[in-house]
Amino acid sequence: MGRKRNAAASADADDATRDPRFIAALARGIELLRVFKPQDRWLSHREIVRRIALPPATVSRLTFTLTALGYLKHREDVGEYALSPAVLGLGFSMLGNFDIARIARPTMQALADKCQAAVSLGARHGLEMIYVAHSRSTARLILGLDVGARLPIARTSMGRAVLCGMSPGERDMLMQRIAQAEGDGWPAVKERLAQVQQQFDTCGFVTTEGEWDPSISAAAVPVVVGDGRTLLGLSVGGASSWLHSHALREEVGPLLVEAARTIVSAIHAADWKD
Repeated sequence: MGRKRNAAASADADDATRDPRFIAALARGIELLRVFKPQDRWLSHREIVRRIALPPATVSRLTFTLTALGYLKHREDVGEYALSPAVLGLGFSMLGNFDIARIARPTMQALADKCQAAVSLGARHGLEMIYVAHSRSTARLILGLDVGARLPIARTSMGRAVLCGMSPGERDMLMQRIAQAEGDGWPAVKERLAQVQQQFDTCGFVTTEGEWDPSISAAAVPVVVGDGRTLLGLSVGGASSWLHSHALREEVGPLLVEAARTIVSAIHAADWKD
């Protein structure tokens, strides 16, 4: 599983790796940092090797270098590593300059309060969606995810919404990568994605009910800003007992469509002021 995910995540760089300017050691160092997930505190050397699928000696050199640079912390007595605040600094610097997320937050918070759920904005990286903004209500169940969380693009409402918002050519290329990553499970995933596309073509939004997490349901829309900017996904998620099918389709979905329009209009208005 670690080899498959690592290969899928790095597929965007396949062409670049053949360029003489490409620095493989730097790419491996960045990939090593990415093996740490939100739920991870400390990881052993063995677990890092398993996740990144590189030789133990290579991982040892990478972890030594990243520790020396301050991006990893090392507990020598047990041989475990953790991300240091320096990594968080890189991420928050990017998010602080991500104007779209800043502009979207008032609309996202209003939507979260209205739906009594969690509202998230995400951008694609490889075969995952990364949360770049998140708003919560005082709902009975709030998702335990926040900015920086990663979700599979093919199995979540946000990821599927982004797939639906892509141009046909871009979508076909990404679907080929998803097929490779899914392996034997691809036929079932392909059929579900076809159903999702039909729903989007009809309703303008997509829904998932307990597919990624049995207790969670969600709806999502693509946020198409244009002007060559990153295609984003906007989702509303919460307890399946609260966000049941009728609520998702008749209430949440239409509100999402309107929220996406509001966000795009606000972004274009900010561009005009600049």
